[in-house]
Amino acid sequence: MSDEAWADRYAATLANTFGPPRRILVRAAGTQVWDADGRQYTDFLSGIAVNVLGHCHPAVVSALLAQAGTLDHISNFFASQPQIRLAEALIQIVTAASPGTAARVFFANSGAEANEAGFKLTRLTGRRRIVAMEGSFHGRTLGALALTSKSAYRAPFAPLPGDVTFVPYGDVAALADTVDGTVAAVIVEPVQGENGVVPAPPGFLTQVRALTTKAGALMWVDEVQTGLGRCGEWLVSVADGVTPDIVTIAKGLGNGFPIGACFAVGPAADLFTPGSHGSTFGGNPVGAAVGLAVIRTIEKDGLLERSREAGEYLAQVVMALRNPSIKEVRGRGLLRGIVLNAPIAPAVNDRMLEAGWIINAPHEDVLRIAPPLIVTLTELRRFAQALDDVLHGLEAEA
Repeated sequence: MSDEAWADRYAATLANTFGPPRRILVRAAGTQVWDADGRQYTDFLSGIAVNVLGHCHPAVVSALLAQAGTLDHISNFFASQPQIRLAEALIQIVTAASPGTAARVFFANSGAEANEAGFKLTRLTGRRRIVAMEGSFHGRTLGALALTSKSAYRAPFAPLPGDVTFVPYGDVAALADTVDGTVAAVIVEPVQGENGVVPAPPGFLTQVRALTTKAGALMWVDEVQTGLGRCGEWLVSVADGVTPDIVTIAKGLGNGFPIGACFAVGPAADLFTPGSHGSTFGGNPVGAAVGLAVIRTIEKDGLLERSREAGEYLAQVVMALRNPSIKEVRGRGLLRGIVLNAPIAPAVNDRMLEAGWIINAPHEDVLRIAPPLIVTLTELRRFAQALDDVLHGLEAEA
């Protein structure tokens, strides 16, 4: 059956929340995917920064199959060995800037669910106000949406829960004027992916930590998109020398298997008590086994360093094009935004797909690039050449 026929079946059966699918994909391996018509694409989006190990990585497939054939699901009246091992491994990562600090993890099934858990944690402080950043994105559920600044996402569902104040991202003075003894938490992304891959200014996370500590508020870092090697570090916040009170992760942790996690660190580790939160599927043994396989593979294959090196190489080869349509490349590791000099990013996105490249245009003038951490330098060079060709093609038509 053709890609078009499958798209018709999709339109007749699935909720119209995403619009028409760009392609119907049927199989994948590494950085490559194929659609229902047999066309091949190089995936430089990784399912929106998810497939850190690429598609169908042998270590992930092996862990998933082995665990599914041993113990697949249990209720949270019980625990599993993979769940405990994954919690231990992740807590070492979260507390690396302050070893020995107490921490506990709540496992969820997505980044939005992890952030819902974080939201509930803040309420258990006895305070209600949360300070979030302009340009932020934390998910589509009502609680996560309340922390997301984009009005187009928020307006149809108002009024949203919470007493949330938004301040300019990276503006320390504005944050200092806002954070006081009424604030439960400040939530911040180290890099705002949905806002066009905008990194926090140098030292900003450290200043957030100081301001929240002074006010007795929690520092909450959303690393759903930036964590697990995507930006060249296990966690950007920890690499920058900060130990947050709340950390949320997802995406790369399962390499495509739905899993998220909310960490409470230090005194915040004792906020959740029996009955205060829960999840039927959170901490599923299969998801935990996959998460462990992802962590071990990143460690074994040196993919943190590879992410840093490949990300810098990507920026270099793109800027070396000296294409007049390209303004800059920003971001960290293999989460990069190619900023254009005109609002042509959607058109570039479409042309790149036709040329066999999967990327994303989060803004009219920004392309988001997030290939798997296993990407080769040859693929990065091929991408840069394809981008150059597409941009010159659009320039010739203008």
